[in-house]
Amino acid sequence: MSTSRHRRWRRKIGPVSRWLPAFARISTLFLLVALALFVALRVAAPYLITTGFVRSGIEDALSKWTGYHAEIKGNPVLEFWPTPRITLNQVTIRQPRESGDKLLGSIESLSADFSLIDALRGRTSFHEFHLLRPNLALTRDENGLIDWSYTGLLAHAISGVRYENGAEVLDPALDAEIGAVTVEDGTLAVTDVRSAKTYNFDSVTADIGWPRLSGAISAVVIARINGVDLKVDFASRQPLLAFAGKSAETRTSLTSNLLTARFQGIASIASLSALSGNIAVSIPDVPAFLTWSGRSLPGVGTLKSASLESDIMSSGSGLRFNDLSLSLNEASATGVMDLSTTTGRRPKIGGTLAFDQMNLKPFLDAFALRLAAGEAEGISTGISEPLQLLDVDVRLSARRAEMGRFQLSDVGASMIVTGGEAKFDIGDSGFEGGEMTAHLEATRRDFDGGGKLQLSIRDADFAGLAERLQLKGPLPLATGSLDLDLQSPKAIWATGLADVTGKLHFWTREGTIPGIDAGALRTQAVEKPFFPLSAAAGGAFAFNQLDLQADFANGSAEIHDAHVIGPTQTLALSGVVTYQSNGLALSGSLEATDPAKTAELPLLPFFVGGSWPNPVISPVPLFGGTPHAQ
Repeated sequence: MSTSRHRRWRRKIGPVSRWLPAFARISTLFLLVALALFVALRVAAPYLITTGFVRSGIEDALSKWTGYHAEIKGNPVLEFWPTPRITLNQVTIRQPRESGDKLLGSIESLSADFSLIDALRGRTSFHEFHLLRPNLALTRDENGLIDWSYTGLLAHAISGVRYENGAEVLDPALDAEIGAVTVEDGTLAVTDVRSAKTYNFDSVTADIGWPRLSGAISAVVIARINGVDLKVDFASRQPLLAFAGKSAETRTSLTSNLLTARFQGIASIASLSALSGNIAVSIPDVPAFLTWSGRSLPGVGTLKSASLESDIMSSGSGLRFNDLSLSLNEASATGVMDLSTTTGRRPKIGGTLAFDQMNLKPFLDAFALRLAAGEAEGISTGISEPLQLLDVDVRLSARRAEMGRFQLSDVGASMIVTGGEAKFDIGDSGFEGGEMTAHLEATRRDFDGGGKLQLSIRDADFAGLAERLQLKGPLPLATGSLDLDLQSPKAIWATGLADVTGKLHFWTREGTIPGIDAGALRTQAVEKPFFPLSAAAGGAFAFNQLDLQADFANGSAEIHDAHVIGPTQTLALSGVVTYQSNGLALSGSLEATDPAKTAELPLLPFFVGGSWPNPVISPVPLFGGTPHAQ
């Protein structure tokens, strides 16, 4: 750098070096004066500001905010370090006596920061409120709104807020500063006029940030209800609109061991007419959740967990769930659902759900088919069952489905619950290589509150089904068809085998009955007056066709002329089978299929007694003689 350039650079910075020390001295002096004034105010404040003045100021502030009369019984405590703060003990807030003397609540201890400058000027302003063990009571009126106060500032702001150009608008005269509010170990009772119920929240802890009435609010509340801790996160840029029961942008989440839920969008606490947003709900233990909430659904023990996530919006007189994802136990589905509410009619749930794999039984339990039919016998009184008040019209599809121990494929089904009648139909499904349709119906009036089941199976592999279910005894192994029509005079969930009546028709193509050797059966019949079926179980009875019909009543099945037609011999059976004891009382016969071979295979009548799967065979003599062997 040249000498001339160095001199020019020194001339430029010279003035800065001259005024910088002066600025530092002035700043330091200013800070010292401010600190001196701050300390002086803190030292002099106890002599300049009286406890009674601040106490009356906060009493007036509480009364102004709530519209109720604030009474303070305990001695207030003033602190001036590190910030001016007043603590009030034994505070009650109630309606003026001339207006009814209604109690809003009581607070063991209320503390708030106040402005020292404002207090020296003869007025009070408070912020940073802390409530210790408050006991508050609120009322939710018939319109779904909270009765916030009597005639206070908060009530006026709620009633005076407006929605303009996508924003919350409040007149400046109604606006006010609030600040932060914390609650420690409180209780809250909310009485719902519409349902005549009171909800009690204990151990309430809250952190609320609400700088101004016209500003956004954020709150975290932890409370205990029915022995379970719940955490609620609530935030809204339009809190006054929300509290007024108008549509407002909100973000809410609820977390507990039994339930997690989240909503973000536009909602109203008074109605669902303008709801729009996204909702997610998860219940990891449905039976525990129902017990906690005081609900009861028969048979719901098979439903372990449930979750739902969907876009939700108001649609006409109800709600529409778009892009719905529903999970019941391990089954997941997607679809669209609608909840319609029309005046004078029961609310109705409708829509379509597509499953990849599902279990039909917990699904039926989830929609409470048996309960929704209207039968409430055996259920604890005093428990409100909302599903009794719902109509359901849902279409289902699944690539694979379980129904008890049975496997279905490509299922198309529907559930309809209306009034005192509930119907579940499987319109089409694959079953053991064949097809199956089913109709399950539960009614309040027909069959004295009972129900009926109609089942139709065509060309199913009953041999594979018997092997997979590990069924015992000499059963027909063949591809066959079945028609079943059953009904019960009792509620379906209370029905036992002895209560079932109905008809069965079963027929097959060619197959075998293992454990029955026709030749050994004839040999044993000649040699012994009775013998166990296992004595003739050395082979299998091959047949070309089987046809069986039976009636069910009084805990037993009456078989009518069952015929098992083999290439050379035909087996015929009729009689009674009891369910509970597996007892048999059947008459049977074995004869030649071709009448021309009667001489070679004469008629062999016999009686079947004992119990399944190894009954006793007693040959019946012909005309006083003995049966002929082959």
